[in-house]
Amino acid sequence: MNLRLVVENFMKYGVLICIRCHDYRQQDILLGAFLYALVPCHLFVAYIIELGAAQHAKGALGRLKRSDSAPTDDPFRVSRSFQATWYTIAWAHGINATFCLLVTTYTVYHHIHHPLIGTISQIHAIIVWLKSCSYAFTNRDLRHAYLFPQTPSTIPDTYSRCPYPRNVTVRNLAYFWWAPTLVYQPVYPRSPSAIRWLFVGKRSAEAFGLGMFIWLASAQYAAPVLRNSLDKLQTLAVASILERVMKLSTISLVIWLAGFFAVFQSALNALAEVMRFGDRQFYTDWWNSPSVGAYWRTWNKPVYHFMRRHIYSPLVGRGFSGHFASAMVFLFSGFLHELMVGVPTHNILGVAFLGMVVQLPMIYATAPLEKMQGLNGRVLGNCIFWISFCLVGQPLAALLYFFAWQGKYGSVSRAKA
Repeated sequence: MNLRLVVENFMKYGVLICIRCHDYRQQDILLGAFLYALVPCHLFVAYIIELGAAQHAKGALGRLKRSDSAPTDDPFRVSRSFQATWYTIAWAHGINATFCLLVTTYTVYHHIHHPLIGTISQIHAIIVWLKSCSYAFTNRDLRHAYLFPQTPSTIPDTYSRCPYPRNVTVRNLAYFWWAPTLVYQPVYPRSPSAIRWLFVGKRSAEAFGLGMFIWLASAQYAAPVLRNSLDKLQTLAVASILERVMKLSTISLVIWLAGFFAVFQSALNALAEVMRFGDRQFYTDWWNSPSVGAYWRTWNKPVYHFMRRHIYSPLVGRGFSGHFASAMVFLFSGFLHELMVGVPTHNILGVAFLGMVVQLPMIYATAPLEKMQGLNGRVLGNCIFWISFCLVGQPLAALLYFFAWQGKYGSVSRAKA
C-alpha cells in the first residue's frame, strides 16, 4: 500500500479507529471462555476411551498368551475381534469429538454475536476435533501393531521410546493438545536445549504487533471499502463490484500476509519453543508456487500433513484414485472453511465451501505447468496462482460475507425495514 493511498484515505475518511465502537458483549466473552474451558473435558473423555481400549488390548493379548496360541493361529477370529472393538471405539470417539464441535457451533451461531470471538472459539473447536480424530486413528494403528506383532508394520522406530499402550496418559495427550501439529504421535522430535525465553518474547511481540496492525488496517482501510460496496451489491452493478473487488484486493492481501506471518512464523514458533517441539517447518516458499496445487501443499503444513495422513493416504491405500482422494480432501476442507467463516458471521452462504471446491479444476489446470521444462511454465503457473489468490478468492468472499452480515445486522437490514 503506497503513501498516496494512505493520505487519500485519511483525507476522505479521517481517523476511523475506535476502541469503544466494537460491540464486545459480556455474554460473548463469557461464552467464549466457557467453550475454551469445555475442551479439556472432551479431551479427558478421549483419554478415558483410549484407556479402556488399551486395557482391552492388554487383556486380549494376555488371553492369547495364556491359551498358548499365537495371534497368527486364527487370524480371522482375532482380526474380527479387533475390528468389532475398533468400531465401538470409533463411535465413542466420534460422538465425543463431534459433540464438542456441535456445542461450539451451536453456541457461536446462536449466542455469540461478535465475529472475532466466534471465530476464535470455532477455530479452536475445529483444531481439537481434528486432533481428536488423529489421536483415535493413530492409536488404532498402534493397537493393531501391538496385537499383531508378526504382521509387517509401518510404525516408525522412534515410537519404541514410548510404545503402546504406555503412550495413553493424560500428560501425553495434554502435550499433543498444545503441540503445534494436528497429527498425533506418541513421540515427537524435541529441542535439545532449554527454552529460549527471549526468542519466545520476540515471537510473541511480533504476533501481538501484527495483530494490532491487522485491526488498524481492517478498521481504517478495509471497512470503508466494504461499506461503500453495499449499494453496488444491492443493485448488482457488475462493473462497480469488480472495481470494488480489485480495490479491496490490495488491503486484503496485506492483512492476509500479516495474519499469515503472525500465526505461522511468530505464534507457532513461540508455541513450539515453549513446548520444545523440534519440527518447526510450518510452511515452505508457497509464494513461489508454480501451480495452485503446490500452494496448497506448502502454505499450511500442519493441515496438509493431517489431510495426507488421515484422508488422502488411507483412501489411496484402499484402492481409490489420487484424483478421488484429492476431491475428498477439498470437500472436507470446504466443509471446515464454511464452519470457520459462515458460523461466526451467522451466515451459512456456502461461499467458503465453493471456494475450496473450485480449487480442484484450478489444480488440474495448472499441474502441467509445474511439470514443464524450463521456467516459462512455472512462471505462468505462479502468475495464475497470484491472480486467483489476490482477485478471485479472498476479496470476493470478504465482500459477500460482509454484505450478508450487514443484511442481517447492519445498514442493509435497516434499509430493507
